[in-house]
Amino acid sequence: MTKAVILAICLSLSGVAHASDVPQAVYDQLNKVMPGYDPATVSKSPIEGMYEFIAQGTVLYISGDGRYVISGDVIEIDTKTNLTKQKQGKITLAAIEQIGEENMVIFGDDKSARTLTIFTDVDCPYCSMMHKEVPRLNEAGIRIRYLLYPRAGVQSPTYAKSVSVWCADDRNEAIGIAKSGGKVESRSCENPVAQHVKLGEMVGVTGTPTLILDDGRVLPGYVPADKLIPIINKKI
Repeated sequence: MTKAVILAICLSLSGVAHASDVPQAVYDQLNKVMPGYDPATVSKSPIEGMYEFIAQGTVLYISGDGRYVISGDVIEIDTKTNLTKQKQGKITLAAIEQIGEENMVIFGDDKSARTLTIFTDVDCPYCSMMHKEVPRLNEAGIRIRYLLYPRAGVQSPTYAKSVSVWCADDRNEAIGIAKSGGKVESRSCENPVAQHVKLGEMVGVTGTPTLILDDGRVLPGYVPADKLIPIINKKI
């Protein structure tokens, strides 16, 4: 994720503090312990006396005296809203959009009402099960965007297979063949697979499939269509 993306997100959110509103002690401490953080992301948090900032794509909190950094969720009791996950979701979605849909494998109509982005491993059994749900999801007005995430890493046979899927004449057909255990012709071309892997690592993908809803919610693991559709359509 670029600093420009993070800055754009922060400026778009309410409650962003001006630099003059943030105690110098906060910057002084972050400069010591958080190399690479973007000072433009520091803002007042929902908790009085605490400030939030973004480091390596993650929302963190620091006390006004700069003595404590906290990693965890801030939940608004009255509304039961997880404010941390809400903001983290915006960051994740912005990072995904930076990839560009031309660098994704997409199933469904671009006029679909909802979009589901999935980090997928072509050799993952649960990803194969998830892929079988795609027609039902498409019928329900949900478009699927695949990002290729070989869990074994960029030197693995799964990575090479993912590249072959991307380089196939018909990527949608090839990914279906790969997920069903079939053989995909080995190919090489310019591809975004390494970029997908880097993005997945940055947003905290630890397993596949990882589902990113278009409102920023994250669902780890396989979810059958009959349960997934109402989750996606639920307003939060």
